[in-house]
Amino acid sequence: MISSTVSEIPLYIYTLPILVLLLLFLATSTIKILREYERAVVFTLGRFQRVKGPGLVLLIPFIQEMVRVDLRIQVVEIPTQDVISRDNVSMKVDAVLYFNVVNPEHAIIQVQNYLPATNMLAQTTLRSVLGQHELDEMLSERKKLSADVQAILDTQTEIWGIKVSNVEIRTVELTDNMVKAIAKQAEAERDRRAKIIHAEAEFQASQTLVNAAKILGSVPAAMQLRYLQTLTEIGGEQNSTIVFPMPIDIVKPFLDLLEKADKGARPNGTLNGIAAAEAPRVV
Repeated sequence: MISSTVSEIPLYIYTLPILVLLLLFLATSTIKILREYERAVVFTLGRFQRVKGPGLVLLIPFIQEMVRVDLRIQVVEIPTQDVISRDNVSMKVDAVLYFNVVNPEHAIIQVQNYLPATNMLAQTTLRSVLGQHELDEMLSERKKLSADVQAILDTQTEIWGIKVSNVEIRTVELTDNMVKAIAKQAEAERDRRAKIIHAEAEFQASQTLVNAAKILGSVPAAMQLRYLQTLTEIGGEQNSTIVFPMPIDIVKPFLDLLEKADKGARPNGTLNGIAAAEAPRVV
């Protein structure tokens, strides 16, 4: 009875689920939908045919296949690299890489896996470029070095269909001893600048004093006014002892008189004294 019941069931009841599964498989293999930022690199029997997308893409099952490629800018962190600068300073440097695929065909055919390949190339290029510069250049010209790394990477990845838009050097980590040495160097540089500024100020002040002395010396009245102003400033202070400077113009006539009198008396007295001492006595 059981065998007769099984034989009465139509054959399509068994084949219908298989047909549904087969149609679903063919539909998923044939119909592909790509987003706006995606492209499909289509291969027919293993040979490149064309780049399709975005939107609806139809493939021939078992004959054609495709590889999705994302065209958006990708951000990759370059791991910390041990770098030795041109002046033999050891440091650790890390960076961030920004790139995108501009030629999906080359990105799939020319390189096996463009993402790790670009990352490894960025690491070696970063070490190579930074090793050609000194520590001071790395610290002060970071943007220029980033532009150099970006230009080299962009040139080398062009055959892969990849455009490197930017490379940013994030941190330059030094050893503790090197940090202390840099701090001492910066302190010495500040001291040098302070001494130079102080010397320049002294020079300018001395030049100003020389100019003022020339002006006061050329005009006697100006010297007298300056003298009176000095007396006024001294008198305004509460001083127990005041040193009163006597102008040389007042004292000079008296000094001239004394000098003339001394010159007139000294030669005669000297000659008379000598004559009196050396004259023979008359007995």
